[in-house]
Amino acid sequence: MLQMYGIKNCDTVKKARQFLEKHDVDYEFHDFKQQPPTKSQIETWLTQIDWQILLNMRGMTWRKLSDEEKENISKTKAIELMLEKPSIIKRPVLEVGKKVSVGFDEAHYQKLV
Repeated sequence: MLQMYGIKNCDTVKKARQFLEKHDVDYEFHDFKQQPPTKSQIETWLTQIDWQILLNMRGMTWRKLSDEEKENISKTKAIELMLEKPSIIKRPVLEVGKKVSVGFDEAHYQKLV
């Protein structure tokens, strides 16, 4: 079964969920607000996704960070930020078997399902 991680209210997550439901794809949804990802999960995702892609530097959570928090961002610092503020993770994160996908692109999702 597919595993989807994100935030219920996120528009991109809503689009991804609607796509999966429209195509009768079973999935389990994990809301970052109720069940934040663990360090182990994030590190597993980072074996396939570059930290600079997983860390959403375009979103509101990033913009609200202080300049000090944004300074000298590295993989280690990015992991700490994602653990502290899971809403800074680009969404949705989709696990299909051992493959990990981030964000929603309809053409990409059609290949996955």
